[in-house]
Amino acid sequence: MVNIAAIIFTILLTFVIVFQLSLLFGMPWGEYVMGGRFPGTYPWKMRLVAIVQIIILFFFALIVLIRAGIVSSRYDEFSMTAIWFVVGFLVLSVELNLITPSKKERAIWAPTSILLLVTSLIVAFQ
Repeated sequence: MVNIAAIIFTILLTFVIVFQLSLLFGMPWGEYVMGGRFPGTYPWKMRLVAIVQIIILFFFALIVLIRAGIVSSRYDEFSMTAIWFVVGFLVLSVELNLITPSKKERAIWAPTSILLLVTSLIVAFQ
């Protein structure tokens, strides 16, 4: 069950990373993020934010995969603590995606963030 949750988590997070890469490279999907404040193509400053988010999300996936025992156990002890940071971040993400004024953002990212939270909790409580 834990491995399945970690794989689902990683697939979902890959989708989020690809979306952020799309914003970074100029796709006009700004209304689907950040409360819809930047409709159309992301401004350059926000593209830098997308880079930071991509890096953070990559490490979140790595932490979950390590915690689930799918990736090197060399950092298993670190992952025991780090997974709770991932869970906490996702709790905040769920809250923000549920209250966003952008209906489009809420429709896509609220369910995604809820699934990410649930799967990360399954891995955290293993």
